[in-house]
Amino acid sequence: MIAYIFATCIPGEESDAISKIKKLHNVTEVNGIMGRYDIFVKVSTKKEEDLHASITNIRDVQSITSTVTFATIKGQGGSIDDEK
Repeated sequence: MIAYIFATCIPGEESDAISKIKKLHNVTEVNGIMGRYDIFVKVSTKKEEDLHASITNIRDVQSITSTVTFATIKGQGGSIDDEK
């Protein structure tokens, strides 16, 4: 399962939050972003319960104030590189 998580954090604490999120299991990508959200996280797991645990771990990072999660639907789309 793949999910994209957009997180909001306490202003000025983005770098610290990103450092902590990078160390979490199943996180495959994390970036600071501009706009409504502060941090983009990509999570990849084999089981749904692992996905829920990963989301909880991100939410537990002290400076994270909110998250929005978008889980992908298997078989609908994928990486452009997958098609080559």
